[in-house]
Amino acid sequence: MTVWVQPHKLNCFTITQSIGELFFMNENMLNPLDVASNVYKFKMENDRVRVLTVTFKPGDKAVMHHHPDHVVYVLEGGKMKLTSQGKTDILDLKAGDTVFLNAQSHEAENIGQTTLDLLVVELKK
Repeated sequence: MTVWVQPHKLNCFTITQSIGELFFMNENMLNPLDVASNVYKFKMENDRVRVLTVTFKPGDKAVMHHHPDHVVYVLEGGKMKLTSQGKTDILDLKAGDTVFLNAQSHEAENIGQTTLDLLVVELKK
């Protein structure tokens, strides 16, 4: 469903914008493949999912980026600091762990001594 903002007159300019388009633009500006390409790599995408791999060497950081609802599978474990909406969590991830995260913008940092490898599956529907 598309929700439209009513056109508004502002200094003789008419502005009409879809809320969905505004969200899409904001989401794209925080695409992890663009803003955190130091750790995120593309694997595959279709109409239902996008799959990314993430490799954090010790000290690596992914700046603020956005994911829709997503599942993270830990290939190689480690210690990660995850900050979202002003709240910071320390995650001790073990190989084989699986974590579901609601849609969010966050930044992440490997604060451990080992390389952390993750498989991220973003859900589209």
